[in-house]
Amino acid sequence: MSYALAMGSPPMLAAANGPGGEIPIFQHFVVAGGWVTWFVLIPLSFIGLALAIHYALTIRRSSLLPSSLIEELQETLRTGNAPAAAAASQAEGGMLGTVVYAGLSRLGEGAEAVRAALDDAIEGQTARLMRRIELLNIIGNVSPMVGLFGTVVGMIRAFNRMAGMEGGMANASNAAKLSGDISIAFVNTFWGLLIAVPALTIFAMFRNRVEAISEECSMVAERLINAIGEAKA
Repeated sequence: MSYALAMGSPPMLAAANGPGGEIPIFQHFVVAGGWVTWFVLIPLSFIGLALAIHYALTIRRSSLLPSSLIEELQETLRTGNAPAAAAASQAEGGMLGTVVYAGLSRLGEGAEAVRAALDDAIEGQTARLMRRIELLNIIGNVSPMVGLFGTVVGMIRAFNRMAGMEGGMANASNAAKLSGDISIAFVNTFWGLLIAVPALTIFAMFRNRVEAISEECSMVAERLINAIGEAKA
């Protein structure tokens, strides 16, 4: 929800000034942020949103453990036709197919070799998915630092302006310029946190999903491999 609110179109966000002469929301939370917000933080928010949508569509049980492949392998392995099952697994190429193919390729070397092959394949597939979602973790950890950088830039500008003021804070022009510098400082902090909280939350959700799917894949692959022994018995 935070991403949706943050990424709303300017016409939706740029509300008209209120009766008290309030600054429009778009002006206050986007324009006032300066170049750090425009060219770094807002693009990071778009990237984080795009990654979250992409992972939601690709890191799913139905994609990584397709029911059609499980049923096909069950039918094939129950008859003891390991070569056909290996070919089907290799052709599918997904997480389950890769793991089952690794186990079937070591079938002639004994149960321990098969078990080791399954474990290695599961570990490799899990690491591959973890590396993909790690991008969200990077965005979640980097964005507050970028926001802090923008905050420091804004505060440096504010203090420099205060040092060079003529007429002091009573001068309306000086006060307006100083307020603009302080806005840059706090708007960047705002954007950094707005990006970090959803990114880290979504990263944790996908990490848990990957771990759960990996455990299920291990159990399914082991059950499929054991079907060969039952067929031979």
